[in-house]
Amino acid sequence: MLASPKRQRAARITRNSKIFKTIIHAIQEKKGEHIVSLDLRKIHEAVADFFILCEAKSTTQVKAIAESVEELVAKTCHELPYKQEGKQALQWVLIDYVNIVVHVMQPETRKFYRLEEMWNDGKSEEHPG
Repeated sequence: MLASPKRQRAARITRNSKIFKTIIHAIQEKKGEHIVSLDLRKIHEAVADFFILCEAKSTTQVKAIAESVEELVAKTCHELPYKQEGKQALQWVLIDYVNIVVHVMQPETRKFYRLEEMWNDGKSEEHPG
């Protein structure tokens, strides 16, 4: 049985949490590039504990990565996203797991929005792609 998505803070997430590792693995399986996690836990205004960002070279790859994340998290962690956006244009797909928000972006979109700069108070960590 999959957990129903709720918008409330659950247990604290860490980089060693099963869902965190599963998301990174799902991105890596579909050859996502420039994978970065931002630890936002010490930022009071943050909407999540972590942002995980990656790049995809095409709309097809954006879709494949987003689907991989959702499928692997559902299968491994029994979690459904609280919310998801961007699946029509496929320039930037956002998958919200409440404590972790995944951003799958095309390079131009990532450069334009510069989320890493906007949230540079959070500790950044690169993950192999």
